[in-house]
Amino acid sequence: MTGAIDDRALDQLFREARTHGAWLDKPVPADRLKVVWDLARMGPTSANCSPARIVFVVSAEAKARLKPCLNEGNVAKTMAAPATAIIGHDLKFYDSLPQLYPHADARSWFVGDEPKIVATAFRNATLQGAYLIMAARALGLDCGPMSGFDEAKVDAAFFAGTDVKSNFLCNLGYGSGERIRPRSPRLDFDDACSIV
Repeated sequence: MTGAIDDRALDQLFREARTHGAWLDKPVPADRLKVVWDLARMGPTSANCSPARIVFVVSAEAKARLKPCLNEGNVAKTMAAPATAIIGHDLKFYDSLPQLYPHADARSWFVGDEPKIVATAFRNATLQGAYLIMAARALGLDCGPMSGFDEAKVDAAFFAGTDVKSNFLCNLGYGSGERIRPRSPRLDFDDACSIV
């Protein structure tokens, strides 16, 4: 890597990107969602553990399963979104470590250590969810990440019989630009950071 990306790309990823809640009636093709994942999966995780598990909700049947899991304020925008990514974390992620981190016995670092498993899975899948947002924005999609859902209901509806637990949701598609609030303030460097 030899230099910074240009201002136009930075605007698309950060400065001009907004959280969307109103969507154009334009589907996001499955091949575009696959490209989003192909980019997002390249972001770093500790020991390459890659615990994120994503369900892209696009069909009417899947949306009907998701709808009763949502807080009231998130129903309309989520039902209108072309796709909703359920970002989850696999509590058995360590079973993939022989493949993902083959140069050490990384699986043994986790087996039987429940607090370490939970913390590692949650932290790294959250990172991967953020990478997914950035990948989607880089590919021209708008995003609407959110909490505001019943995790137990989502887990029962989409992750039953697995070791995956939901973390957050992210609506994906092409934002209409309607109902976007003015950008809220952000903390300045001196309020949030220090150099020691």
